[in-house]
Amino acid sequence: MKRNLDIYEEQAARAAQQGAQILVFPEDGIYGFNFTRSSIYSYLETIPDPQQESWNPCTEPDKHSNTEVLQRLSCMARRYNLYLVANMGDLQPCSQKTDPSCPSDGRWQFNTNVAFSSDGLLVARYHKYNLFVGELEAFNTPPQPEIITFNTPFAGRFGLLICFDILFYEPTVTLVEKGVRQLIYPTAWYNTLPLLDSIQFQRAFSLGANVTLLAANIRNNQMIMTGSGIYTPFSATYHHAQQGDPEEGRLLVARVPVLCPLWVEQGAVKESSSTPPATASSVPSSSTTFIAPMLYDPYTFVLLNETEGDVEVCNGSFCCHLQYQRLTQSSSKELYALGAFAGTHTFDGCFALQVCALVRCAQLDFTTCGQAVEEAETKMDFMLEGKFRTRYVYPSVLASNHVLEEPEYLEFAADGRVIMKHSNMSSGLVTACLYGRMYHLDYDECIALE
Repeated sequence: MKRNLDIYEEQAARAAQQGAQILVFPEDGIYGFNFTRSSIYSYLETIPDPQQESWNPCTEPDKHSNTEVLQRLSCMARRYNLYLVANMGDLQPCSQKTDPSCPSDGRWQFNTNVAFSSDGLLVARYHKYNLFVGELEAFNTPPQPEIITFNTPFAGRFGLLICFDILFYEPTVTLVEKGVRQLIYPTAWYNTLPLLDSIQFQRAFSLGANVTLLAANIRNNQMIMTGSGIYTPFSATYHHAQQGDPEEGRLLVARVPVLCPLWVEQGAVKESSSTPPATASSVPSSSTTFIAPMLYDPYTFVLLNETEGDVEVCNGSFCCHLQYQRLTQSSSKELYALGAFAGTHTFDGCFALQVCALVRCAQLDFTTCGQAVEEAETKMDFMLEGKFRTRYVYPSVLASNHVLEEPEYLEFAADGRVIMKHSNMSSGLVTACLYGRMYHLDYDECIALE
């Protein structure tokens, strides 16, 4: 942990030299992962609740014992005069006599974000609510979701979440609906193309929720973990390592505007072009559909067989519509398909979805549609549309070699229609996606599946 904290110190110094006011480190960055409940025990510290007491670990090191990591982080924030957010493990003793939910070994173990002010004061502590399968053996889920924010003099309120939290209503959407529009997001996210690459969904969430997201991902080649960014509704500063890159960290620094505390208005249009999308002139002719797995979910697909066209595909009563025009023909022909899915995702988690996705297939065989692809040569102008039964839809356009493209036009209509139009791509299209989350169905559908 000391070696990792030494690297944190170096990066804090570099960030301060570049004028940073707030610095975010990744999930698991201090001690790594793949622990059991007992093996992680010695890495944990008991973190006081800043809502209950005021404590500056740097200036009051003797107030709480066994807090070397907290002291180091606090002094780092104080030394470089910046707000600092890090991820670590929290150990909270408990008793089943007074708390029936207390674990049998008499302690809670939480995956935790801590935030320090620029003078080293501990200002926030957040316990991760949505644990991923790989950490269930080491950590507990807190009895109730925590909605944790802290204030800064330079940008107002920030909200805290961790990794898998971003896919769920609590605490993420609750924070946004309470008017928090600047979210801090340490993560250890392994990339799952074609829909949930790290930077792809980070950008999608920022756009769909109309928020600023400070996303710090850990770097681990073996576990396919890379991709961090600083996203606003208007900009994206990000880094995503490519195959063969040295396994080393990257510091991102960006100047971003302070967002007013408002939830995105339904029926509002977000656009970078004043030209509205073209209206479909005719209902697409019937095409042969097929079922293929994408991220372990059974999508209904239709192939894009022409240079340009107008196609629709439905999964049950949920339908996706696409107008497209290929602009380049790659040296080796590339196959594309439009996919739709409405149902419950059940692999490595359980959550309800409605998704429209235009994807490049891995090979010319239609059975490879939905598989992971990193590169593409075919540029495409398109308009992708779906009518969703949720207002929580996250749009993304991912180009070849993990390049994000900003949609030219986005519309979220009051009747549930979401329209994304894009043209003039800089490189080949890998995925264009409207990722709808049906949060209100999560509990009922997942219980039924169990």
